[in-house]
Amino acid sequence: MIPLTLASTAGSEPRARQRVVNQAVIVAAVIILIMGLIGRPLLGYLGITLPAFTIAGGILLFLIAIDMLFARKTGTKQTVEEERDAAAAENPAVFPLAVPMIAGPGTIATVLLLGGMTHGSAGEIGILAAAYGAALAATWCCMSLATSLLRIVGTTGVHVVTRLLGIILAALAVQFVINGLSGTPLVHHG
Repeated sequence: MIPLTLASTAGSEPRARQRVVNQAVIVAAVIILIMGLIGRPLLGYLGITLPAFTIAGGILLFLIAIDMLFARKTGTKQTVEEERDAAAAENPAVFPLAVPMIAGPGTIATVLLLGGMTHGSAGEIGILAAAYGAALAATWCCMSLATSLLRIVGTTGVHVVTRLLGIILAALAVQFVINGLSGTPLVHHG
């Protein structure tokens, strides 16, 4: 998360970068909470299986990994007018930091799986909530240290780490797709 935080907030002052980090963690926490509460019924209503969700998330992560590897700004193609509007209101807190990096397909799938395993037990739900709270706190701490890391390793060091983590993220994305494919009924019965 540190290299992606630095890459996403490259032109920001440290105070603005911290604001983005705070917003990203809060947005991710809300998404995790919502998906924990209504995710399984929502996906069921829409007819989306967990393997399909995992494959889609893997594809999105792969696109972000490519952007990291080639030092491109993460986002979609835009018209000149959209680019001007986006530059004025640019905030990477929601995308790509909160979604899909913090509350991505792996996190959401894990919340859905672990939430289903609690069988409504208040104690187990509390443990699950505490575990996610601790994970989000650790993520916030790491992302908050991004400015300090930039001072220590310098811009070149951050570029090297970003490329290395882009490769790792690409491999993780491919693994998500493989896991999703291995979980589909067509693969098992076809």
